[in-house]
Amino acid sequence: MRIAVCDDDLREREQVIGALRAWDPSAQAECFSNGASLLDAAGQDPPFDIVFLDIYMPDENGLKTAGTLREISPRTGLVFVTNSEEHALDAFSLYALHYLLKPVTAQGVAEAFRRLRNLRPELKKTIRLTVGRSTQTVALDHICCLASSNHAVEITLTDGQQIRIWTPLGELEQMLDRSFLKINRGIIVNMDFIEEMRAKSCVMQNGQELFLAVRERGAISAAYQDYLLESLSRKKRGGTV
Repeated sequence: MRIAVCDDDLREREQVIGALRAWDPSAQAECFSNGASLLDAAGQDPPFDIVFLDIYMPDENGLKTAGTLREISPRTGLVFVTNSEEHALDAFSLYALHYLLKPVTAQGVAEAFRRLRNLRPELKKTIRLTVGRSTQTVALDHICCLASSNHAVEITLTDGQQIRIWTPLGELEQMLDRSFLKINRGIIVNMDFIEEMRAKSCVMQNGQELFLAVRERGAISAAYQDYLLESLSRKKRGGTV
């Protein structure tokens, strides 16, 4: 995925990069200090998938830059970054994905990418798994849970299919996103598919009951509740820029 961050202030660019890395440690972005250099790079192939663009830059109008970018690359997701909500309606007229107030947070970045992937399903985050002598690409939102079993890892997909691989669970954990939660030493679940969180276990939508680590039950339940609140907040903002 090709990502761009455009802001005249180095500290502000670094802050956006920090939010990107907090959301996804593997995220890489091209940085620009002005709209002209961004537009030059936007003409290269492949086009940018998403651009985080500051509206206020010396001697530049971020909205004008965005308009030109939209002409160069219509499918690029635009995310405006600003200190004020003054231009929210203008951003909406340019079909912006999101409008983030500074300081940008990992939650704001996550929401921007969620909207981008809703518009362009081919950009959904995936992982490549080595299954026997072949590889298989699986979308993260198709994974229900991962569980260690006899030195292997059993991955249960949302359609009930199970994939058995020999990649260590700790290595797989680094490839996952914020929707996944480690509930004990050998099990990671996708919180989007938890049906019920109980005192000692969680029940998945497929009916599977998985037990929580005894000493971490409080922290696990709290992490899940935080995720639910964050998800609810995203849904409430879904109709806004």
